[in-house]
Amino acid sequence: MSRTPLIVRTIPALRRALHGITKNNDTTALVPTMGALHEGHLSLVRLAKRRAPKVIVSIFVNPAQFAPSEDFDSYPRTWKADIARLAAENVDLVWHPDVKTMYPDGFATTILTEGPANVGLEDRFRPHFFRGVTTVVGKLFTQCRPNFAIFGEKDFQQLRVITQMARDLDLGVKVVGSRTVRDRDGLAMSSRNVYLSPEERRAAPELYRAIKETARRLREGEPIEAALAGGAEILKIAGFTVDYFEVRHGETLAPIASLKDGPMRVLVAAKIGETRLIDNLAV
Repeated sequence: MSRTPLIVRTIPALRRALHGITKNNDTTALVPTMGALHEGHLSLVRLAKRRAPKVIVSIFVNPAQFAPSEDFDSYPRTWKADIARLAAENVDLVWHPDVKTMYPDGFATTILTEGPANVGLEDRFRPHFFRGVTTVVGKLFTQCRPNFAIFGEKDFQQLRVITQMARDLDLGVKVVGSRTVRDRDGLAMSSRNVYLSPEERRAAPELYRAIKETARRLREGEPIEAALAGGAEILKIAGFTVDYFEVRHGETLAPIASLKDGPMRVLVAAKIGETRLIDNLAV
């Protein structure tokens, strides 16, 4: 039987709520989100429930990770539907602060990261992005003090950056990655998929086909440049404009020259129409 989660919006209320759900020394798992929840988010919640008896979901559309030209104002917000979905999953607590709570007047601190945050992928095209992500996630970790935090592998560079941050700053949080959830045609689930026109939605799964074909060629021993060229042709025919389409080390995200350099991951970011999609796949 589903139950509506406790919803809190202020730091004092959050502290009282956390005291209530952890009074029996229960471990907690946090699923940070920006709302507009879909099956991919719910898969993170289910993984969180396997990791800890108490689950917290944060819903906060973080302005610090959007550039002025990006879609902060139009980012989908589906509060009532989100709470209904979380109630069906028996989530214990929803942390839903407003911007003033997260960034009060005079706020002047950010978390800057190197390593996987500075490898020429998302950081090359969205130089503001990881500063905003690490700052808000660092705040969420210190506010909610979870034992585990669950993130999807679709945003793979983000997952590596947050994992590094939590480790480097001794935040006491185990960051856990969860496999990408896809529609039946292979398109990775994303809140931004709602921006796709019907024609663009039909073409969008070619993004996954491109990285899957590239990974197959690499596993069969084809040189990296040749394998990428085959995937790039798929994207070109489908009408994508590519930001990056690369093979990187699966842990550090550093450039690699061959399979001998370590585990590999194919990563892509590309636009179809006005919608920017990202995806990745382990080789």
